[in-house]
Amino acid sequence: MKLLPFNDYDLKTPRILEALNEASRSLAELKGFANSIPNQHILINAITINEAKDSSAIENIVTTHDSIYKVLTESGFKDESAKEVVDYRSAIWRGYELIKEKGFISTNVLVELQGMIEHNKAGIRKNPGTKLVNSKTGEVIYTPPQEETEIRDLLKNLEDYINKNDDEMDPLIKMALIHYQFESIHPFYDGNGRTGRILNVLYLVLNNLLDSPILYLSNYINKNKEQYYKLFTEFRENNNYEDWIIYILKGIEETSKNTIELIKQIQNEMESYKKEFMMKLPKIYSDELLDSLFYEVYTRINYIENRCDVTRQTATTYLNSLVDAGLLEFEKVGRESIYKNTRLIDLLSKF
Repeated sequence: MKLLPFNDYDLKTPRILEALNEASRSLAELKGFANSIPNQHILINAITINEAKDSSAIENIVTTHDSIYKVLTESGFKDESAKEVVDYRSAIWRGYELIKEKGFISTNVLVELQGMIEHNKAGIRKNPGTKLVNSKTGEVIYTPPQEETEIRDLLKNLEDYINKNDDEMDPLIKMALIHYQFESIHPFYDGNGRTGRILNVLYLVLNNLLDSPILYLSNYINKNKEQYYKLFTEFRENNNYEDWIIYILKGIEETSKNTIELIKQIQNEMESYKKEFMMKLPKIYSDELLDSLFYEVYTRINYIENRCDVTRQTATTYLNSLVDAGLLEFEKVGRESIYKNTRLIDLLSKF
């Protein structure tokens, strides 16, 4: 495998620069728009759960929003696919915390995130035999580096490239190359795809192109999966780096625009919900309560106790009043009392 940087490639072709211009503009618009809203935690929760679902779907881990939210809010709810999605979201947040704390992305950070995703401590591959196989035909598509020493050398080279900021290369072009190189190294036995997709957004945050982890390419890759694997192969076998970079840049542009649209729809839904809430239940309305109902889309009595600083009896009264007013739906699962913001669930399910 070649080491980064790929100095023999012309990374500033007219086609690349045109795609870069559009991607940069859209990403900057997303960053500014996201920073203008007061309830960013609501936005980030919604987007990261959608990303976790989409990224896991690429690996054939398929679940529903309903199951995901039940795992988040119900003790003892069992759905392995949904649990994997929730753990993936936890890994996103852990990665975000680590780079804000450390100011760089290291191999150790990626190892920790992969461990959270896969629930093991296998770490970097040590045994040969890993191959990428077409699940339909059984054909070997790609054989990544096999020896642990080579894998670690390649990861050290990748780590240096990720954290080097004096090479005058635009970070979005670098992100496309970083993603390609990480997936080519394929350093883990499992979880490479999901870890690599978390690496994308962490790199954007590291370079101040985003302030929070709200842009993910998984939905775009899902829609264009065949092209993704085709271009990945063409890059490796024919040095067709240009089409690969343009594919990633167009993904950033499209996903930025879609995320802005999602933010607008969440804002509109909250505003509509607020008006109906204040009209039907003016005596119990508060901004804290409204925010709590949009925090995870499923809520429980103790969540309202803690977030609104009220007694359990008061929290129960609030939630039951919201159910009676048609603003929430109640569901009893075992001993758990769950209150669902079905309007937000429906909205997120469309993206």
